[in-house]
Amino acid sequence: MSRTNDKTLKEALEQMLKAYRLKGKYDETFAVSSWEAVVGKAVANRTKEIYIRDKKLFVRIESSVVKNELVIMRSKILEGLNEKTGAEVVTDIVFL
Repeated sequence: MSRTNDKTLKEALEQMLKAYRLKGKYDETFAVSSWEAVVGKAVANRTKEIYIRDKKLFVRIESSVVKNELVIMRSKILEGLNEKTGAEVVTDIVFL
């Protein structure tokens, strides 16, 4: 006994996020929380600050050695974060 306007919880949440124009902010928050999964626990432990502004991910790293390694892996990190979120949330990474 299914009704025509029945929706799954996922569909309802996505519709609500779009209606209230929160989808972009939700995706950004999810990308920031996915940082450890993408770069690993060792790098995440050395990360002091991380935020997104204007589709740029700003990351403050305490170790210059780790920072140099991340600069080399920049495109791979971008791919991983955008893949996790399912949208193009981040277009560039700035290491501070």
